[in-house]
Amino acid sequence: MTTLAAPDVRVRRLPVVGVMGSGSQAHATRAEPLGRWIAGLGVHLLTGGGGGVMESVGRAFTAVPGRRGISIGILPGEAGGAPAGYPNPFVELAIPTHLPWSGERGTDPLSRNHINVLASAVLVALPGGAGTASEVQLAARYARPLIAFVAGREDIPGLPGGTPVAHALDAVKVFVRDALGASLA
Repeated sequence: MTTLAAPDVRVRRLPVVGVMGSGSQAHATRAEPLGRWIAGLGVHLLTGGGGGVMESVGRAFTAVPGRRGISIGILPGEAGGAPAGYPNPFVELAIPTHLPWSGERGTDPLSRNHINVLASAVLVALPGGAGTASEVQLAARYARPLIAFVAGREDIPGLPGGTPVAHALDAVKVFVRDALGASLA
């Protein structure tokens, strides 16, 4: 009887970088360079799968040839599937949920924002409204590494005082690399 050796299959898990921000405004001057850089970092991108920042960062991420990671979208749920506009065309892996709440109810147990935050090894928050504010609050609650990539603290309502703020992409790069540490090797 011949015994076959098990193949040497080593799956290396890629870290996930979550990008949060406005669902209606693209903030392309921040989101696009960020998306390209994340793609070159060799990680997965996670967003809420909608428009605005989520679409802008996803477009830039997926346009990078030879990238290793994929664009993941955690979608809100409602009867009959995801709401109109979800997922945006740059989501490569859409993960539907049964969780309908966001915005003002973004910290509610029925919000997908918990998944967005907990599935990310590190988070970058761009300007946004109540939904972004709730994701930032959840990042603090769950002690997830988070940096705000904004012009000023007022760009995210209720940004917790201890949250690091970056005005330039270079500062975001340092924070993300430090947060990911050995998982990038």
